[in-house]
Amino acid sequence: MKALRKPMAQVLTKMNPISHKPRRYFGTDGIRGRVGVWPITPEFVLKLGWAVGKVLARQGNGKVLIGKDTRISGYMFESVLESGLSAAGIDTHLLGPMPTPAIAYLTRTLRAQAGIVISASHNPYYDNGIKFFSAQGTKLPDHLESAIEEQLEQPMTTVDSAELGKAIRVVDAPGRYIEFCKSTVSSDIILNGLKIVVDCAHGAAYHVAPNVFRELGAEVIEMGVEPNGLNINLQCGATHPEALHQQVLTHKADLGIALDGDGDRVVMIDHEGHILDGDELLYIIAKHKTGMGTFKGGVVGTVMSNLGFEQAVKQLGLEFVRVPVGDRYIISELTKRQWHLGGEPSGHIVCMDTTTTGDGIITALQVLAAMRHGRQSLSEIRSGLIKYPQILLNVKAAQADFSLESPRIQEAVKNVEQALGAKGRVLLRRSGTEPLIRIMVEGEDKYRVEQFAGQLADVVKEELGAV
Repeated sequence: MKALRKPMAQVLTKMNPISHKPRRYFGTDGIRGRVGVWPITPEFVLKLGWAVGKVLARQGNGKVLIGKDTRISGYMFESVLESGLSAAGIDTHLLGPMPTPAIAYLTRTLRAQAGIVISASHNPYYDNGIKFFSAQGTKLPDHLESAIEEQLEQPMTTVDSAELGKAIRVVDAPGRYIEFCKSTVSSDIILNGLKIVVDCAHGAAYHVAPNVFRELGAEVIEMGVEPNGLNINLQCGATHPEALHQQVLTHKADLGIALDGDGDRVVMIDHEGHILDGDELLYIIAKHKTGMGTFKGGVVGTVMSNLGFEQAVKQLGLEFVRVPVGDRYIISELTKRQWHLGGEPSGHIVCMDTTTTGDGIITALQVLAAMRHGRQSLSEIRSGLIKYPQILLNVKAAQADFSLESPRIQEAVKNVEQALGAKGRVLLRRSGTEPLIRIMVEGEDKYRVEQFAGQLADVVKEELGAV
């Protein structure tokens, strides 16, 4: 199989829900390497497992962890990955449905050579993907990714029968991760008296997240905890918090917590029904740590972070930097600067003083700790942040191969930027997963922002033949 010279470490395909044959494939924003992007068929995943196993076998005898979310294709891919690794002589420890950040943590604590996550995160059930973690719970080193790419070019062979890898089911994985999550906040954080609605999006955190908050003393009302393989992220979770909003108001809860399908994103809802996105949660954590005198460095956001959030962070006396959309860019910048806190408006937040990747449960716990220490409600503790109106539009391109560099598009962007001045921003970017142009305009006046966003969308449609 010829490798495509594009990043890998997570590969993703959109599957036909009946035949499981790929309709198309694409890479996603995630922890990426160099290996390539292929359609995820069972045949490819088998060889991928074998290639990973052959490379790891050269590093010494060890084991690989495999976790997954709750989508139906995870059963198939888990089996073929385990078979490929076994054919290369590598033992696998099967974790079953577990949040992505749990696999990163367990890879470290169980001293595995690598961790593999079968998940398409916040995407619908008919998508699936594969992400890799190193022994340290971070992205694979470049030399390993290059070696895997080279191995994929070789014909697949199987070790002698006596050397085949074994598979072991890890039955206490959820309990181990629950205890780790609880350990990330100080022992004086007790949630007694709080009523919390927890929406797990019928995803990987369904049997973990409610117990974390319940064991810390909260009264927990569960949502999205009945996965059937097809309902993951379906009108629920972090990407669709409307259902949680209603439940918080109905139950007169103190707050709501919405995770996505693999548990690395979170948004929260206060008792009044206001939705707090990643910018607001980041601000709460940064303000709390600054007040406690424990904050180190600055905050990393992305090009999508709200201008009001940037200004609020700077008012705390903290430095703020932007990177492209994607957790790999956030983690890279945090590592380079030796900072600890960064994230995206989507709710993908990295607290590197506690873990190595984005973790929705740990982010929510950091916010709850801030509430408890400040003796404030969620709506009270977010004070100090005034977000600018921000309009996001998606324009679907007629073809996957398109450019935003046309003179007319660039002139339209320049005109809007001049009209907004220093109190507004414009961003046009390609989606990392779909043939879409993402248009973002923000400024002080919502009406003008809406007008400008619509004008830009019209220009893009005309120039690219978009729909």
